Amino acid sequence: MTRALITGAAGQVGGALVRMGWPSGWTAVGVGRAELDLADAAAIRAFVLGGAFDVVINCAAYTAVDRAESDPVAAWTVNALAPAALAAASAAARIPIVQVSTDYVFAGDGATPHRPTDPIAPLGVYGASKAGGELAVRTANPRHAIVRTSWVVSATGANFVKTMLRLAGERDRLRVVDDQWGAPTSAVDLAAALAVVARRLVEDPAAPAGVWHFAQAGETTWCRLAREVFRLSAARGGPSAEVEAIGGADYPTSARRPANSRLSLAEIEADFGLAPRDWRIAIEEIVAELISPGGEGAR
Repeated sequence: MTRALITGAAGQVGGALVRMGWPSGWTAVGVGRAELDLADAAAIRAFVLGGAFDVVINCAAYTAVDRAESDPVAAWTVNALAPAALAAASAAARIPIVQVSTDYVFAGDGATPHRPTDPIAPLGVYGASKAGGELAVRTANPRHAIVRTSWVVSATGANFVKTMLRLAGERDRLRVVDDQWGAPTSAVDLAAALAVVARRLVEDPAAPAGVWHFAQAGETTWCRLAREVFRLSAARGGPSAEVEAIGGADYPTSARRPANSRLSLAEIEADFGLAPRDWRIAIEEIVAELISPGGEGAR
């Protein structure tokens, strides 16, 4: 049996990886904080070396972007030091590692999709700590794949789609930023892509190492995403609200957000044959799950 270690199993992406249907001969072993202390490098090494794993997929992350500005030690511990320990341990075990990263490693300049080889220049602690994790993985384990993503959403966990639906149940009108561009990413779609990458690294000794991007195809803003969520929700009898477009300057936050979070998908399609679905299709699927009888958005 080929065993994939999934860290961050309680999160949106890690949970989706654990729940997805793996091919025959594969099994996913998901762990959270209770099973593995990501602040303990020695514990990480012992767990990886003692688990007879064939690949590590690190989905664990400190994702509180604004809180990271006042808590950099916690952010760097989870986002940089833990990946360093996981990469070193997986290298010692002679197995590959797949590291999930973020569009926040970019400053967000320009209006074209960022390519994996573009220079990074994070604007805050969260992005800097994720960039540190990337560097740690690249230097500690030559058999690595770093997959950057953006705006992760799903029918589980805390995310923008669920927040919008909750707020629509409380207010008739919402103000949402309309000058930050990117694409939402379904946690389910991202999990499937990570599994493809992980399997390739395990099964193909000649598989490339490096950095790739995965998000849904197309582009939108947070405001336009919110409007699409409410259109789909209203069509199913769910909550909806009017959305007023505002600029990022009108919604100040502790951490600066990149204005351009567009990610180039050409490289992951060329190297792994992955062609992400349009973001509207993925969002429709998520809203349908949330608004269905018994779904979280219906309550």
